[in-house]
Amino acid sequence: MAKLFFNYSTMNAGKSTVLLQASHNYREHGMDTYLLTARVDGRAGKGRIASRIGIGSEADMFDGDSDLFAMIKARLGRGPVACVFVDEAQFLQPAQVWQLACVVDDLNLPVLCYGLRVDFRGELFPGSATLLAISDEMREVRTICRCGRKATMVIRQDDQGRVIHQGAQVQIGGNETYVSLCRRHWREAMGEKGKTQ
Repeated sequence: MAKLFFNYSTMNAGKSTVLLQASHNYREHGMDTYLLTARVDGRAGKGRIASRIGIGSEADMFDGDSDLFAMIKARLGRGPVACVFVDEAQFLQPAQVWQLACVVDDLNLPVLCYGLRVDFRGELFPGSATLLAISDEMREVRTICRCGRKATMVIRQDDQGRVIHQGAQVQIGGNETYVSLCRRHWREAMGEKGKTQ
C-alpha cells in the first residue's frame, strides 16, 4: 500500500543525499522514479537535485502554482513510475501537500518528501506543517550541533557571521548562510537563553 512520507531535518543533514540514494536503489532494480524540486532553489542548477557530497540527478520543478497531481499523472502517462521523490518540500503549499496525498490515495503511488521542518525563527514552514499533519510516516534525518547533540534548529547569519533575528522566511543559501544547532545553542544564538513564556 502506498504512503506519503515526510523526511525532515535541519540544514546540511544530508536529506538530498538520502533522496538520491533511495531513487538510485529503485532505478538499480529497473524501476523508474519521478523527482521534483522547488524552482525557487537553484543552488544545484535549474531542475537539478544535488548533494554536498557530489551526487545529483535531473528533476522537474514546481512552484507555488504547480498542480502536482496533474504533473505526476502526466508523467505516469509516459510510462510507469515506482515512486515520487520531492526535494525542498518545505516550499510546498498546503494544497500541494494534499495533491500529493491524492497521488498516494488515488493513484496508489508512494510519495517521499524531503525538507526542512522549521525556519531560522523556529517556525514551521506551511508545507512542512501540512506534511506533519497528514503524512502516513515521518522520519527525522539527523545531524549534529557543534556541541555534538542532535541539531533540531537552524540560525541564519549574514556574511560577517552575525545571527539574523528577523526577515523573510525564505532565503536560499547553504553553509555560508545557515548553521544547524541544538535547541539550547539556537536559544543562545537568538538571545533567548533564559526566555520563558
